[in-house]
Amino acid sequence: MKLGSKYYSLFEHLQQQAQLDNSECITLTLDAIEQLITGKLPASAQRRAWWSNRDSTSALQASAWIEAGYHVETVDFEVKAITFCKFKATYTIQRDGEKILWEQQSIRALRKHMGLTQAKFAAELGVRRQTVSEWENGVYEPDRSTAKHLELIAQQKAFAPE
Repeated sequence: MKLGSKYYSLFEHLQQQAQLDNSECITLTLDAIEQLITGKLPASAQRRAWWSNRDSTSALQASAWIEAGYHVETVDFEVKAITFCKFKATYTIQRDGEKILWEQQSIRALRKHMGLTQAKFAAELGVRRQTVSEWENGVYEPDRSTAKHLELIAQQKAFAPE
């Protein structure tokens, strides 16, 4: 989330709440969100789809809560409130002994562990973003040399899923 983005103050608020408060969820009214962003939410914010948890460059608003470690849990237009809950990803990682089998779930888990988008993860690995997407969607798996590279990165980033 870039400083100066319309939704940066929402990101900052959620990030601060995560550090100060042990509760799993935060509920904010639409008015409170508008005060945080010092402006009006777009008309599209009156639809549930606007509050989806899309990990996309076109959904700047979603980047605010996703990068702060939250996802939208509930949208209540009657009381005009949004509940954000801390994101907890669970992945089933396949192993062969101590070695991680680099298939779609383990690749996605490593990328999320590193806090990277597919594009940034691809740049880190020296592959195209489309390649990462294809791995994560099970179109195909990384070759042996890439799997070894993933293993090294996992060790460097203290990636140790169960």
